Amino acid sequence: MPNLTVTNWPPDCVPERSPIYTWNELTLTVPPEVAWSWLIRAPLWPNWYSNSRQVVLENASGPDLALGTWFSWTTFGVRVRTVVEEFVPCERLAWRGTGLGAVGYHAWYLEPCPQGCRVVTEETQHGVVPFLGRWVLRPGLLHYHQKWLEGLERMGQTGFPPET
Repeated sequence: MPNLTVTNWPPDCVPERSPIYTWNELTLTVPPEVAWSWLIRAPLWPNWYSNSRQVVLENASGPDLALGTWFSWTTFGVRVRTVVEEFVPCERLAWRGTGLGAVGYHAWYLEPCPQGCRVVTEETQHGVVPFLGRWVLRPGLLHYHQKWLEGLERMGQTGFPPET
């Protein structure tokens, strides 16, 4: 685990109590506002993040995630239902998700830097499936979260996402 987590963990999801914890980080060459705009436009994730499919915002009034937004999606072949629990524009986004014997908490942190922005994504998972499958699941999460960050950089290079 890194020396300093950047996530505001709910007590039941802290890394020390979770069988799975991941940390990925990438410095993007785009400003936080651009990266943020792609990150919260969840229905577009399948276009640039290969581990997401069928993203459906269940209670949103627009195309973007917001505090309290419920959304369902398929990731790692599992249908997951999630709710946004932290939303600080251009800085923090976090959601809690449940699916197939697991509860996960996934957080994003964006920090301006001279090159553009530093983006950190952290996740914890607990439950029977993460406990039993942690040796397989954790490497997959690390791999695909890095791909997600790289996709965020690629999309950010194109500017803001299209209006829907």
